[in-house]
Amino acid sequence: MRYAPFVQRVAGEGAEAWNIHMAAEARVAKGEDIHVLTIGDSDFPTPTSVAEAAKAAIDAGRTKYMAMQGEPALRRIIAARHERLTGVPTRPEQVVVTPGAQTALLGAGLCLYGTGDEVIAPEPMYATYPATLRAGGASLVTVPSPPETGFHANPDAIAAAVTERTRAIVLTTPNNPTGAVFSREELEAITEICLRHDLWVISDEVYETLCYGRPHVCPASLPGMAERTVVLGSLSKSHAMAGWRLGWTIAPGDLPLHICRFAMCNTFGVPGFVQDAAIEALTSLPDAIPEMRAAYQDRAARLVARLDQVPGLTCRHPEGGMFAMIDIRALGISAYAFAESLLSERNVAVLPADGFGPSAAGHIRVNLGTPDAVFDEALTRIAAHATRAAAAE
Repeated sequence: MRYAPFVQRVAGEGAEAWNIHMAAEARVAKGEDIHVLTIGDSDFPTPTSVAEAAKAAIDAGRTKYMAMQGEPALRRIIAARHERLTGVPTRPEQVVVTPGAQTALLGAGLCLYGTGDEVIAPEPMYATYPATLRAGGASLVTVPSPPETGFHANPDAIAAAVTERTRAIVLTTPNNPTGAVFSREELEAITEICLRHDLWVISDEVYETLCYGRPHVCPASLPGMAERTVVLGSLSKSHAMAGWRLGWTIAPGDLPLHICRFAMCNTFGVPGFVQDAAIEALTSLPDAIPEMRAAYQDRAARLVARLDQVPGLTCRHPEGGMFAMIDIRALGISAYAFAESLLSERNVAVLPADGFGPSAAGHIRVNLGTPDAVFDEALTRIAAHATRAAAAE
């Protein structure tokens, strides 16, 4: 039987990045004691008041169809929060509530570009980006952000990648997987390219309140950019609510209407009890769970202190987000081979970062949202594994 070209657009190397994770989960399901540092979930629970708000909403019958664009109360809170964080005047009508930021990215992309268009994205990038950005038929043009630059985007390289077919640039800051937070100067240079060539920016800001050094800058806050920037947000990372699937787009002009129409023929909205939980989350904890952010920052510092001096390893302190990258290139083996043997021999699962783009080759990604005891023991095992590999080289 023949399948549509779509199935090829949503496949690719990024999907292979999860093989180690799936192997680890299969062993966990068998009852084995595996230290899993792969997937971006948090060891912090969803705040109690948020869960209780959802339970109360279910008891109150908030299980029927809701407003397609999102409940007005939630959209008002999201708009006010965005205005407070960025200084950009934002109306609730600009907000569309979605089942997670992934759906927001898909909807925004399908409404902005299609077959024959190009979209530029610096890599490393989240493993599902290539499939999501190509879903509508556009071509993805990647621009390297090598480790030697701290995985920061190169505006000159982005400018060189622009053609007459380019429709948008996708930015993720703080970045997943690298933890890089783009500076104001870098973003000003990139947005100048957008203004010169009449391009959209899709700004993935799910980690915006998880910055540890350099402050987050939203491209929409820069001169001339509010009317050409789509901001993606989510509660998954900031509020330990990954499984709740609550995200949003904030967009100018008629784009919210188009994204809402996409939702009508796709998800048909977000459950009311999930939206009520989101209202509680953004009311009681407007930015992020402060203890969680502090824990991630502390674990990142411990990782660098513990592993940066290990033969064959180089660690860069993340500037934001919930992941750290470990450079294993000096060991002379691939990241996948290292991760595979680490799992089979030492029961520790990390994500080989090759699937995030060529710039991440030779790196492994570690989740900072891991319980302290598991995290510290995993670091000890990683150090031992790398030391043995370095001695064998």
